[in-house]
Amino acid sequence: MTGAAILDVARDGITTFLKVSGPLMLIALAVGLVVSLFQALTQIQEQTLIYVPKIVAVFGALLLFLPFMADALSSYMIRIAARIASGG
Repeated sequence: MTGAAILDVARDGITTFLKVSGPLMLIALAVGLVVSLFQALTQIQEQTLIYVPKIVAVFGALLLFLPFMADALSSYMIRIAARIASGG
């Protein structure tokens, strides 16, 4: 396997990782921002308040985006298997 092929596989893996994890991270970021804004406006300084909404939102997003994530990961595995089968 040449260096260019290794870089191609690594680039494809990083792109797939960002496509799979990106939506969940953005939702967690948005929920954290909203809860922090709510805490700042109401002057509620409870540190554990942020975890429950974030967990619920990420779990809901996971259920919503699971088909997309599975498709992205399976297509990545198919591309990797095709490279292995072709010998390079």
